[in-house]
Amino acid sequence: MPISAAIFDCDGVLVDSMHVWATVTDVVLARHGATLEPGFFETIEPITLHNVCDALANDRHLVESADDLYEEMCEYLREQYATTVPMLEGCRAFLDELRAAGIPMIVATSTPVREASVALSAQGIDGYFVDIVSAEDTDCRDKEFPDVYLEAFRRLGEACGHELTKDEVWVFEDAPFAIRTARKAGFHVVGLINDHDGRRERDIRPHCDIFAHGYPELSLALINDYADPPMATHGMLEVLIVDGSPCQSSDKLVSALADEAGYVIAVDHGAEALRRIDVTPDVFCGDSDSVTPETACWARGHAWTTVAFPSEKYATDLAIALDCAEHEAARQACSLGVTVTCASGGRPDHAFAVVGLLANRAVSRARIVDDGFEMRVLRAGTSWELGECAAGKTFSVVAASEGCIASERGMRWELDHHPLALLDDVGISNVVTAPDAVVECHEGTLICWLFS
Repeated sequence: MPISAAIFDCDGVLVDSMHVWATVTDVVLARHGATLEPGFFETIEPITLHNVCDALANDRHLVESADDLYEEMCEYLREQYATTVPMLEGCRAFLDELRAAGIPMIVATSTPVREASVALSAQGIDGYFVDIVSAEDTDCRDKEFPDVYLEAFRRLGEACGHELTKDEVWVFEDAPFAIRTARKAGFHVVGLINDHDGRRERDIRPHCDIFAHGYPELSLALINDYADPPMATHGMLEVLIVDGSPCQSSDKLVSALADEAGYVIAVDHGAEALRRIDVTPDVFCGDSDSVTPETACWARGHAWTTVAFPSEKYATDLAIALDCAEHEAARQACSLGVTVTCASGGRPDHAFAVVGLLANRAVSRARIVDDGFEMRVLRAGTSWELGECAAGKTFSVVAASEGCIASERGMRWELDHHPLALLDDVGISNVVTAPDAVVECHEGTLICWLFS
C-alpha cells in the first residue's frame, strides 16, 4: 500500500544532532565538577531526559536538583539547535517531496517538545509537521515501548480527518531500539544511517523495511514501490536487470534474456541496450549519470515505474535495482530469480562488487550473464546442472564464505564434498566433460563461472 502519512524522529533523522546528545550530559555535569564513565550515553539513550536527570540526582547523587539539571541541559540543547546543528543532507528535499504529494507528517521524539520545536524552527521546517509528540511531555513511555508512535498515529488520523491504517504509515528512525519498536508496533519503517553517528548497519538493516545511507538514497517512488514479503510464495519471478556498464552485452544476448524474463529493470545506461532492441523496461532506476538524455526520456516515458536518485549516494544503482526486484517479487508473492547483464565490463573493482552484491542478497537464484560467460551464486543446499551445451567448456568455482563444501561431477577433476577455503584457487579452470555435469553447494556460498 502506498504511503499515506509519515512519522519522523527528530535527532539523527531530521537534524544532525546526535553528537550534541552524546556530549550534553558531560558538558553540563562538568560545570558542577562531576564526571561520568565512558559509554554512559549508550546506556541512557533510550530513556527520556527527565529520567536521565532523575538518575543522576537520585541514583548517582552527582547533582542536588534533578529539575535544575534538566533545565540546564534543555538550555544547552536549545542553544545548540539554534546555532550549530544542521539538517541532514537531502532531508529538506525529501520533506518537500512528501509535502508536494499531500502526505501529512508528524514528529515523534524523545526530545522535549520545547526543544524539538527550536530544532525544527531553526531549519525552517516546523511548518511541515502537523504536530510534535514527545515521550517527555505526554504519558508515553520511552521508545523501547510503542506509546509515542501510537500517539503520533492517533494525531495523524485526527489531522487527516479520516482513519488511517498502520500499513500506510511509515516511521523514519535511526536508533536500532526505536526501529525495532516501531516495526513491532505494526508500522513500516525506514532505517537511516550516516557515517559519523556510530550506528552499525547490521543493527538496523534486519529490522527495517527500507534501509538507507541517508536521504539521497530515498525517494517517494522507492517507498511506494515497496511491498511486504509474502507469507508464502507461488512460483518464481524471473527478473532481468540490465545494468549500466560501459561495456554492454550484445543485442542478441540482451534480447534473449529479456524474452525469458517476466520483469525487466533498466539501470541507468542499461536503458540504451533495451532501447536498441525495442524492449520496454518495467522499471527505470538510477542517477542518470551515464545514459543519454534522449534515452533517459524514452525510458521514463515507457517504464511503468521510475526510481530516480542523485549521483552522490552511498548505494550503487544496481543495489537500488535489486530492491525494486525484491519489491515486485513480494507483490506477486513469488520467490525471486535475478539475472544481471551489462554489469561485468569496464572496471574490475565494479565487476567484483557486483559479484559480492549478488552473493549477499537472499534471492532464490542470482546470476550474471554476459557474452563470454555465465556466473551463478550457489548457497547451501542448491546446485547448478550445467546442461548439454556445457560440455567442453571451462568451469570455475570460488568460495565466497568460510566453511564452503562443494561437489563437482561430470568434469575432468571431480570433487566429492570437498572443503574450499575462502577465495582459494582450487576450483579454477576445470573442464566440463559430461552432458549431465553438476556442481553442488553443501555448505557456505559459492561463486561459479561457466565460460563459453
